[in-house]
Amino acid sequence: MDYTAAPLEKLIEELSKFSGIGRKSATRMAYQVMSMSDEDAESLAGAIQNAHIKLHRCRICQNYTDADVCPICANTKRDPSIICVVEHPRDVQAIERTREYNGMYHVLYGLLNPLDGITAEQLTVKELLARLNGDTVKEVIMAMNPTVEGDATAMYLAKLIKPLGIKATRLAYGLPTGSSLEYADESTLYRALSGRGEL
Repeated sequence: MDYTAAPLEKLIEELSKFSGIGRKSATRMAYQVMSMSDEDAESLAGAIQNAHIKLHRCRICQNYTDADVCPICANTKRDPSIICVVEHPRDVQAIERTREYNGMYHVLYGLLNPLDGITAEQLTVKELLARLNGDTVKEVIMAMNPTVEGDATAMYLAKLIKPLGIKATRLAYGLPTGSSLEYADESTLYRALSGRGEL
């Protein structure tokens, strides 16, 4: 028999809806929320509601923003000739943390997955192709995870982009820093060899 109070059970239920959060983690988070002061709990609830109401997709890159155009698309110092295509808005943050990329982005909001019924129409492919009209964009970088769906999506987009005379590239995948060759699987070694660069 479950002796959890109904409001707490509801909170656990809602928190466990987050991707990657199981019941145990959701329970820990719920008890953490319960240990907050009324002001902190109200501030958290307000931040969630505020983000949900005020954030929407950037008219250009589809990343989340509270303005018509996100700060990256509005930045005239960014290179408009390169677009990095990512699966989720959080991927933009990951690439930005490297401080090595100075081009633009495009968020797909998923990957092609016919088995789950996810086709190009459910993604922002049409919006991406609309950005490629004209002579501004010279390269589109496919920055998807190295999964079957990521590879399929990259190949699909490359087939649409190449006829436009725009270079379609893919992130190099290979050995993580500090790893040992003897423990690397064949697929990782193959990607490391094929994606090798000049010294």
